Parts: sequence; C-alpha cells; structure tokens
Amino acid sequence: MTPTDVAFIRSLVHESAALVLEPGKEYLVESRLAPVARDAGYPSISHMVAALRGTPYGRTHHAIVQAMTTNETSWFRDRHPFDALVTTVVPELMARRAAERRLTIWSAACSTGQEPYSVAMLLLDTFPQLASWNLTILASDLAEDAVAQGRAGRYSQLEVNRGMPADMLVRHFQRDGAHWVVADGIRRMVRFGVVNLIGPWPEMASPDIVMLRNVMIYFDHATKQRLLGRIRERMRPDGYLFLGNAETTLNVDDGFVRIEPTRAGLYRLRSAIQGQGT
Repeated sequence: MTPTDVAFIRSLVHESAALVLEPGKEYLVESRLAPVARDAGYPSISHMVAALRGTPYGRTHHAIVQAMTTNETSWFRDRHPFDALVTTVVPELMARRAAERRLTIWSAACSTGQEPYSVAMLLLDTFPQLASWNLTILASDLAEDAVAQGRAGRYSQLEVNRGMPADMLVRHFQRDGAHWVVADGIRRMVRFGVVNLIGPWPEMASPDIVMLRNVMIYFDHATKQRLLGRIRERMRPDGYLFLGNAETTLNVDDGFVRIEPTRAGLYRLRSAIQGQGT
C-alpha cells in the first residue's frame, strides 16, 4: 500500500463521514481494509484503490468507510455519566416534565448498543415510575453492522464481561448458548437506526438528553463546530449534552457550558443557565 493509496482512503473517509485519519495509522488501514479488498475480489488494497479512483461512490467505497469506523464500547463506560443521570439529570428532567410525562434520549454514536441499553436498564431499575411515561431512547451509529447487532441485542460472553454488573446481567438478559440476549422489555425501550452525523438526520422529537460521547475526537475542528451547532438547534432548550472525557465544547461552541459533575462530561446550553439566573 503506497502513500497515495493512504491519501485516497483518508480523503474518502473524511468526505463521507468526516473521520480524520491521522498520519501513522497505516497499520490500521491495512488491518481493516485487507478483508474488504479480499471480499471485493482484489488481490491487494492497492489494486482496490486503483480500481476505485475516478469512479462514482459505490458499494466498495461504502464498505471502506464502514470498515474504518471505530466501534470501541463497553457497558456503563466511564461510569461518571451514568451516575450523573441518576443523581442529577433525570431527577431534574422528571420534575420539569411532570406535566407532559415525556422524555427523549438520543445516543448519537451508539456503536453496538451498550450505551443505550445501559441507560435503559439504569432508568428502569432506578426510576420505575418512568414505566408510565412516554420514554424514548434513540440509538444511532454510522456503522451498519454495529447497529444491526445493537438492534438484535445479542452479545458474546466477552462483550458482557466488559462492564456489565452481574446482577444486571441476571435481571435483564437471557442466556442463549454462548451468548446473552437483552430482555424484550429493555429492547423495546430502544429504537436503533443508521445515522451519519454529518448527513441528514431523521425526524425525531427534540431530545432532552444527547449522548455524543467519544465521537468528536475523530472529527476536525470545523466538523465539531457544525455538529455542536446542529445539536444546539435540535435539543430541548433546557436539555443536557454528554461528551467523552477527552472532548470539550471549549473554543469550539460557546453556546454550551460545562456543569457539575464535571467528570461526567456534562453540558447545558448557556442560554438555559443564564435564564436560571434571571
């Protein structure tokens, strides 16, 4: 694989998904795209790239972009955001939404579904009164295979070992051979879909909570600005935004303010904070 091959792939994934492929990641390209080239009938990645140059975006281009997405995840990842949901965010929203009894949560980079299912289990266990609310958990990701697995709710022993408390596993999963399947009641709480965050978004109720964790680290500054601007326009004015530990709105979008608990990566709209002070 030549430097020009890498440059072609870097340009393709950036134009299609806004993903930034940093220099020095050639090993990652090799490991992820060798199977794509083989499945498409090419003897090497270089042969595949040569065939794709100058051709319209098609199935193999799409397969490359899908292969280069990162699906690293675990149950209750970085525990602090989930603690903040229980202690701060959901109680405050339940008080404000008592009349309408409606709550919408968007897990905007859900990977294989561990994050939205973690939220669903946590809310069901902690706030049983939400069972009578109109509670919607939207789960989306660019990676089609990851979304399909999340929708199926089927995980290996290795996958459930990554962060799943034993009591929750027994309570909310069913054993199926060597795999564990999310219980129907939890699966019905989550609605999955494929969404490219830089493309058109589906129609949805304005989210009260947006979980955009560990995805902006793959975007350049301009893409981060556009994405945060769209979220600011889409979410409820008094809603909450969760980002990953390595992410921030600082010097990207001053419409958001980081709030306590800061270790949760929790943000609110500046206009909502200022409105509370008047």
